[in-house]
Amino acid sequence: MLAPSETAAPRHTVLVVDDDPKIVATVARYLAHAGFAPLTAADGIAALAVARERRPDLIVLDRMLPGLDGTSVCRILRDESAVPIIMLTARAAESERLEGLDLGADDYVVKPFSPRELVARVRAVLRRSAPADGAAEREVLAVGELTLDRAQHEARVRGERVELTATEFRLLAVLASAPGRVYSRGELMEQLFGWDYPGSERGVDVHVKNLRRKIERDRDRPTIVETVFGVGYRLAKPHA
Repeated sequence: MLAPSETAAPRHTVLVVDDDPKIVATVARYLAHAGFAPLTAADGIAALAVARERRPDLIVLDRMLPGLDGTSVCRILRDESAVPIIMLTARAAESERLEGLDLGADDYVVKPFSPRELVARVRAVLRRSAPADGAAEREVLAVGELTLDRAQHEARVRGERVELTATEFRLLAVLASAPGRVYSRGELMEQLFGWDYPGSERGVDVHVKNLRRKIERDRDRPTIVETVFGVGYRLAKPHA
């Protein structure tokens, strides 16, 4: 029997994609109990169809799927939208998890997993992707070529709107809040995922690499998000 759980408000839709009907049924049941509206799909083609038609607030996506695998689905979805994606993988190797982040996933969960933990991860990712409510968070951050509107969850670089994932936006907002300040990978991990997040700090490097693809003129010679070797990253101060 499930323990009482905090309900999600408003009622977010979460698409669960896995070819194992037991996993789908269990995850959907826990999500529904937590106040979410679950959608389901058993293969990659169906996942794309449901995602395009129903536009879920978040997708839980298994990496190994029949027909069109999860990595291909993730890559296609990333070309179309910034919908938050949590990837499921049966492979615990760090390289496998980092590859999922490199594709644009916001988080990953290794099988076998606790359904309660997965629901907690869903909540956390949705919180990161939600527009800010507090007055202090409604400010527009403008640093050099970069403008971030926290309330609208909108990023512009050189005046052009850039589609960022929830994790990429939060990463950029943290750096932009203190231009020139160097953040260690550990500090960024805590800011992005919480102090008790079990993932590797190398995940920060992957998110930075993805971010640079979108905002830098030359990602190999970054001028916005700078690397401080042996320490971490900082947002470059604009030239006077």
